[in-house]
Amino acid sequence: MPGLKPGDIKVQVEEDNVLLISGERKREEEREGAKYVRMERRVGKFMRKFALPENANTDKITAVCEDGVLTVAVEKVPPPEPKKPKTIEVKVG
Repeated sequence: MPGLKPGDIKVQVEEDNVLLISGERKREEEREGAKYVRMERRVGKFMRKFALPENANTDKITAVCEDGVLTVAVEKVPPPEPKKPKTIEVKVG
């Protein structure tokens, strides 16, 4: 996400485990006296949705924006421990 400030990016979790990343890239200010315009990046709003797996822990999602790279980490819910088999004593009768 080069050219964006961390405050311009929104990371949200919607219903049904959907991660939503949105924001808006604003047009850079033009310099006075410049006789040309060069734009390397598109401007405007953007939005991406990602379906999270069922075992995603939506309470422990972190997002870090550093040097134009957005890193979103989603922790997994630990799997339930398997139940130990119950031993039944066999009586002679």
